Amino acid sequence: MFYNIIKNFFLKKNVTKKLATHNALASNEKLVTVGVLVDESYFSQTQQLLDKIVSQGIDASNISLLVYKDKIKKKEEINEPFLTLKDVSISGEITKEVVNDFIKTPFDLLINYYDVNKSSLLMLSIKSKAKFKVGFDTVDKRVNHFIIKSLVENFDEFVLELFKYLKILNKI
Repeated sequence: MFYNIIKNFFLKKNVTKKLATHNALASNEKLVTVGVLVDESYFSQTQQLLDKIVSQGIDASNISLLVYKDKIKKKEEINEPFLTLKDVSISGEITKEVVNDFIKTPFDLLINYYDVNKSSLLMLSIKSKAKFKVGFDTVDKRVNHFIIKSLVENFDEFVLELFKYLKILNKI
């Protein structure tokens, strides 16, 4: 427990340093690939969220998912790629190859589906090579290109608002 407190402290310090030099240039390209970063500590309806995104016209094969969990129970079985605090070092380096592949993928859209400032999630969002990032208004404003004011539980509202504005921005 004490180690996690120290780890979070240094991660937060690294995130703040990276955000100070973070260049948030957005792309004007059309959306084809979508990455979804979900914090399942607070939101457990990940499949319904993905189904809602697919219903908006995005091909399911072009959607990649990465799940963050605070704790994994001993007998819990997770089918999708996941990340825990154990997979992130104090300096912000990620030890899991699946997560590194997710970060290096140049998604046309990255949906940061979490509303709590967790240093490990912010670090992933900052390091991501995504061209356009979308998230909630409760997260640091420098991480995302586009911010939607909504609650995490209202994924229907979030997706509808997101795609409404993506159409206005000629991204779809």
